[in-house]
Amino acid sequence: MPRGVGQIRSAAVKPHEYRDLIAAYVDVNYGSRGVVVYTEVSLGKTIIGKNRKLDVFVLRKSDQRALALETKYQEVQGTTDEKIPYALQDLEALWFPGSLVYAGPGWSKGVLHTLEGSRRAVHCLPVPPDLARTNSTRELDHVLAAVFGFWDQVIPEGRLFSKTPQLSLQLKGPKKAEVRPGTEQKKVADEEG
Repeated sequence: MPRGVGQIRSAAVKPHEYRDLIAAYVDVNYGSRGVVVYTEVSLGKTIIGKNRKLDVFVLRKSDQRALALETKYQEVQGTTDEKIPYALQDLEALWFPGSLVYAGPGWSKGVLHTLEGSRRAVHCLPVPPDLARTNSTRELDHVLAAVFGFWDQVIPEGRLFSKTPQLSLQLKGPKKAEVRPGTEQKKVADEEG
């Protein structure tokens, strides 16, 4: 099991435990595809002018594509609910893609509705120790596919409509222009006249 990742079971889940679980999930499943994962990265300002610290920062160094992930786990109802609208607005203000990754049974119905309806929020709950891709990770997988082009990870080959190309052009190389009938006589007449 990756460093710092344990089972998330108790009512006293610490924020860094869920953050580390998400970081480990991305690293285990996408690290071989060229992304590197950082935690607690200071980068820019929040919408109220505070220094921003991202929970998880995913970077593909080859093309400098990046994704910010803010992580929220809610075991029991509480004050985290109140922070969600601000967190979503703050992600909108980033200069690059970002998502709020959430899990836990303690979300109020109203906030859960907000999270489920937001394009910036994704549910993800990987299961240690193997951290395999499952239905409970697919929303985050979709975001990673969209940001980094990992479409083969989320679109099964078996869903391909046609295995043959739908458009094919028969190109045999450039054609030589042919002289149209009657144009040679006009050219000779012009030179004589």
